[in-house]
Order: sequence, then C-alpha cells, then structure tokens
Amino acid sequence: MEHYQFSYESIDSIDAVPAADAALLRAAIAATSLAYAPYSGFQVGAAALLTNGAIVLGTNQENASYPVGSCAERVLLGNVALQYPGEKIKTMAISYRSAKRASDQPISPCGMCRQALLEFEHRSDAPIRLVLGGETGSVMIIESARLLLPFAFTPRELGGQP
Repeated sequence: MEHYQFSYESIDSIDAVPAADAALLRAAIAATSLAYAPYSGFQVGAAALLTNGAIVLGTNQENASYPVGSCAERVLLGNVALQYPGEKIKTMAISYRSAKRASDQPISPCGMCRQALLEFEHRSDAPIRLVLGGETGSVMIIESARLLLPFAFTPRELGGQP
C-alpha cells in the first residue's frame, strides 16, 4: 500500500503570520466585499503577490445559471495572465465572508480551482504558495497548490511535457 501525505503550517491567527503574508491575506479579505454572490451569500476574495511585486485580486462572480459563475481563484489567474503575461505568482491568499456562518477558519480551493492552480504552476514552472484564512481564526500556509491535488491530470496525460 502506498500513502500520500503533505505538511502545511497552521498559525493561530493573522496577527502571528509573517507581515507580507498577513498583508496579502488582508487584501483577500478586503476583496471579498467586491464579490458578486447574491445567491449563495458566500463571498470569496483572492490576492496574489507576483514575482514583480504587483498584487492582483480576484473575486467570485455568481450567476443565476449556477454553472456560469466563476470562482475567485480562477478570476485571479485570468487577471494575472492578461495583465502580467508570463509573470509568476509567488503567493496567493484566499479568504471569504459568509451571510450564513462565521468566517473563522481557512477554506480550501474547490476541485476545479485546484486543477486551474496546478496548470498555472505548470505553465509558469513555479509553485504557488497558498495562504488560507477567514476574517478571523487560524491560517494555513501550503507551499504549493500541487499538494492539494495528488494524482492530478496534467499535460503529461495528454502526451505533453511531464
């Protein structure tokens, strides 16, 4: 039998997170107010620090035809690709605000976003470090989005680069 496991850092609060990560997480928290989530009441904000020092934001954008909506992470990746072609993402912070529950623990990207993050890592040949947290509570730091998607479908499966 084989096992898959990974390590991540868990920090008690945003106040104990390194300053640059805390600032990025606060930018993601602030971005939640720009999300369009009238159906779920679940506003997600993402903020990325690029290797050139720029900060790029993304928010979820819902639609009455539910499959048409976009997650904050994928909106952010599109913004980076269009505004800063070829630039790498050093760190991405993700947070949320909910009309139905407290925003007091980290959330993790959905499966579709995990796949999109993995593809962005592959095309930029660099890991995307993730900082996950709510408006309050603990914060998780994961060194690469790839760790969230073992046995991923990659260009290798299509006969592309490994």
